Amino acid sequence: MPFARLASNIRLAAAAVLFATLTIASWAQEPPATPTPQNTPEARPLPVLNYSQPVSHFPNPIGPYTARHLAPPNLANTARIDSLMHDGKLYLSLNDAIALALENNLDVAISRYNLNIADTDVLRAKAGASILGVNAGVVLNTPGGGVGVIGANSGASTGGTSLGAGGAGAGTNGLVSSTLGFGSLITSFDPIITGTLQSDHFHILSSSTFSPASPQNTTTGNFAYNQGFVWGTNLSVGFNNTRTTLGDAPFTTLSPQLNSNFRFQLTQHLLQGFGLGANTRFIRIAKNNRELSDVAFRLQLTDSLDQIENIYWDLVFNYENARVQNESLAFAQKTLSDVKKQVEIGSLAPIEVVRAQSTVAQDQQLVTAAQTNLQLEQLLMKNALSRSLKDPMLATAEVIPTSTMDLPPEEPVVPTEDLINEALRHRAELVESRIDLNSRGLSNKAVRNALLPTLDAYAYYGGYGLGGTQNPSNLCANQPVAEQSAGFCAGPNASGQTFIPAAPTVGYGGTLNQLINSTAPDKGLGIQLNIPLRNRAAQAVQIRSELEYQQAEMRLAQIENQVQVEVRNAQFTVQQNRASVDSARAAVELGRQSLDAEQKKFQFGTSTTTLVLQYESQMATAESTLVNAMVAYEKARIELDRATGTLLDHNGISIDDAARGQVTRLPNAPYVTPRKDLPSAAQPAPQAATPQPPQ
Repeated sequence: MPFARLASNIRLAAAAVLFATLTIASWAQEPPATPTPQNTPEARPLPVLNYSQPVSHFPNPIGPYTARHLAPPNLANTARIDSLMHDGKLYLSLNDAIALALENNLDVAISRYNLNIADTDVLRAKAGASILGVNAGVVLNTPGGGVGVIGANSGASTGGTSLGAGGAGAGTNGLVSSTLGFGSLITSFDPIITGTLQSDHFHILSSSTFSPASPQNTTTGNFAYNQGFVWGTNLSVGFNNTRTTLGDAPFTTLSPQLNSNFRFQLTQHLLQGFGLGANTRFIRIAKNNRELSDVAFRLQLTDSLDQIENIYWDLVFNYENARVQNESLAFAQKTLSDVKKQVEIGSLAPIEVVRAQSTVAQDQQLVTAAQTNLQLEQLLMKNALSRSLKDPMLATAEVIPTSTMDLPPEEPVVPTEDLINEALRHRAELVESRIDLNSRGLSNKAVRNALLPTLDAYAYYGGYGLGGTQNPSNLCANQPVAEQSAGFCAGPNASGQTFIPAAPTVGYGGTLNQLINSTAPDKGLGIQLNIPLRNRAAQAVQIRSELEYQQAEMRLAQIENQVQVEVRNAQFTVQQNRASVDSARAAVELGRQSLDAEQKKFQFGTSTTTLVLQYESQMATAESTLVNAMVAYEKARIELDRATGTLLDHNGISIDDAARGQVTRLPNAPYVTPRKDLPSAAQPAPQAATPQPPQ
């Protein structure tokens, strides 16, 4: 058979096998989800991609082998921030601040990547590979504000620090690893095709009379298909082909000679590696981790929202404090002017001017401190609500808070046990710990299975085919007469006798037909046993996994205790700060009436400027104390909502909007009302009435 024709047949057969295999493999894959466009406030569609789905071979056969290119990170601020700019100032309500934080805050943006990262782990686990894990920590790299006690296991690393049930540990040579995911080896669930196409030219040196020197040309075309299944079964199919041509081989019957064989084998794990539990542990843990990433993102939103609201109320306090200090300075300057006039007409001693000037200087120092503190809080607020401060207009803009505190007339009384039960149901840290406990339970089953010896049952079926053309150098007619009588040649000799008939010509098609019609079958079955004596490594992993599981249970109980303490402490703080607000209001009323009375005495000449300025200073201090008490009360309410795990719900936060980074529904923060002392041009658009949180 000509070499070119044989090579062409091999290529056609290889193409047919490859096409059929890819078709079967693609049926086992799930098609990628179609991106769902979302309408944003800027009317730009934002696709939501699911990276847990693979790229199919169809319609693009090389799709799975082509890298996916992601869009670069968007470091531009959303258009919402421009809509709040008026006359070079950023007029910001609490609801606007929350919406901007969900869209632009870099802590939230960094944490948002963990959702897609967890999807890739699911995709990896579906292929039978080990998982890489997800970041379950909270990113809190935005300066300002603050969060609660276990408001997050915060980490400065990219994506947050992933803490285990027993906390992070550092061993002698680095981080201590966990037994989570240990178990028997898993064969790839993705089909693997291997192939070899080779052309070999070899010159054989003579080593005996029966093996003369001869050139040998060998063409090889081998293909194999391997795949594992979730119940512990491995499938392997091999298909091998060779074509060999010998230049001078009088004792070889066929040249060229065609050899083809195939083998279909199934192997089933009977002890170690048997069943769904051992072989799907990575898939189940990856899905748990995907759920864990959702919970961790909710925790990130909770802590970031806590921080943003605290920064906002710090801004409100500094804004009000600057106003109070400016009013106090204006009053002191007016008093100084009045005192100078009275000194000029001789009704007051000159020392009164010196006293008034000293008060003005003190108030000027307080105004400077209040203004710089306000500028710092404005900077912290802009940094928390933007991805970049490179815009000169935003960098230099003043931030004017347009929301103020709206305290309920009476403090709602909620039983402590109800708050604790609500916290135990909603706190993300508890959900994370329970998910981790479930994953460790799945891993423990696989670790116990890995203690068993390896016992595999296998069965196989194959076939062999032989073809080719009679070797010309083996024909008696082509050999010397003296050698023909030896009887090693084929065909009739010089005497007309035939000791070995000439081989019939069998093409490549006939060779393949022999594989099917059982001309030369190869079949069998058997078992393979592997018993590790002493088995110490597996024992160590198994007992360690049990210890880590119990450690995780203890950690869950500890978090439950901490949550109860946090709820009680937050409730006590709300009660204390409400009492502080009532006390500060009474002090402001007393200071106002005392100042009015002292001013009237001064007008009638029965008081001094020193006393008037003292009462005015006390009045300013009382007003600042009241603002501080009200801000502390608002922070205490925020902390109580965080401690009970209801902060996002009470503020009307949409998790879907936060995951997309585009807010379509404005949040509704409780206990907030618009300011009434803003210029008319700066009044924000009216918003829906803010509902009170359920009691």
